[in-house]
Amino acid sequence: MVIHFDAPDPNYPLPPLNEIPDDDADKPKEAYKLTTTLNGFPAIIFGTATFSRIYNEADHISGVTPLRAARLALRYGLNAFDTAPYYGDSEIILGNALRALRHEFPRDSYTLITKVGRYPTEFDYTPEAIESSIARSLRRLHTNYLDVVYLHDVEFVADEKLPKRGGNHVTALGEEREQYGLNEDQEGETYTDKDHKVLSAVKKLFELRDDRGVIKRVGISGFPLPTLLRLAILIQKRLGKPVDLVMSFCHLTLQNSTLEQFKSAFESRAGVKQVVNASPIAMGLLRPSPLQAHPAPLEIKEAAKRAVQLSNEWDVTGTGLPDLALQYAFARARKIGVPVAVGLSTLEEVHASVKAWHEVDAERLTTKEQWVTRVKSVQDLFRDVQMLDYSWASP
Repeated sequence: MVIHFDAPDPNYPLPPLNEIPDDDADKPKEAYKLTTTLNGFPAIIFGTATFSRIYNEADHISGVTPLRAARLALRYGLNAFDTAPYYGDSEIILGNALRALRHEFPRDSYTLITKVGRYPTEFDYTPEAIESSIARSLRRLHTNYLDVVYLHDVEFVADEKLPKRGGNHVTALGEEREQYGLNEDQEGETYTDKDHKVLSAVKKLFELRDDRGVIKRVGISGFPLPTLLRLAILIQKRLGKPVDLVMSFCHLTLQNSTLEQFKSAFESRAGVKQVVNASPIAMGLLRPSPLQAHPAPLEIKEAAKRAVQLSNEWDVTGTGLPDLALQYAFARARKIGVPVAVGLSTLEEVHASVKAWHEVDAERLTTKEQWVTRVKSVQDLFRDVQMLDYSWASP
């Protein structure tokens, strides 16, 4: 299916700002305001895939809740937003909200992150498509520049070069380096024309950054860490400059924290300036009602169900496990200097996220014996079925 980047966008009109509620729930708690920054990013990045039918109903995304959630986040200092054309109408809804809030929060007060290459019906990594995609994102987001643009889900276009699609991939940093294409004598080696598609796309993004200033930083995103590392090294070797960022998801969670081992390799071997973690709840796996189509193996899903049951012993409201998961991800991210992109839909979720960061950052939650015991008890459930640090096949 051909992507028509110049097709008219759906319309999501907002009422005048003075008619949108601005109540106590819309105000930040002063003690929870974010002050930690990492290379210009807040500790938490607002993931806006939630501004789409992927995660919410039409009446939610067409109403005023996305604007109110974005405004509250900005008031907390949570001032970076991650979106993508693949996320339905997310760019449109986010752009409309930020335009309505421009007097309280001008463009230079927040960071806009979007992606190119993956779309609801197909992938297109051609330079022409990237140029058109960027132009459409600028229009939808009502801006003349983008702070970050990722090449989206590169493993689906590149050669994955994975001897196993599911498993603990930390072996790619050691005894299985050659099988993953990560030996030093393999650096810069392409395996199929697929790799050249990635190189061509990143080259176009570099041009938009370096020659035209439309983009401030360029990154790649995806799931399998060895593939991301191999491609980041390949880009630096073949194009003569590194990507600014790499983002992976579900790799700094209670079930899988292998991003910690890979982070230093991204920096030392590929020159990556900032690693970003996304999906600390593991694509909803660590919630009471995960997606039925979640790509994790059955053993992981069953262990997650037992973790939910266990968490009910300390929190009968059903938020015990996701709260613990968020706290854990923030704690590990804080230690290694990685921002965390969290999908947020409502005011309540924004308040809960900054509260969780405050508990980790200011209240020293991770030093409390009860919290440490809970983390271990949940991780033991995954460890008992040999699924701790297991990466499922790319979804």
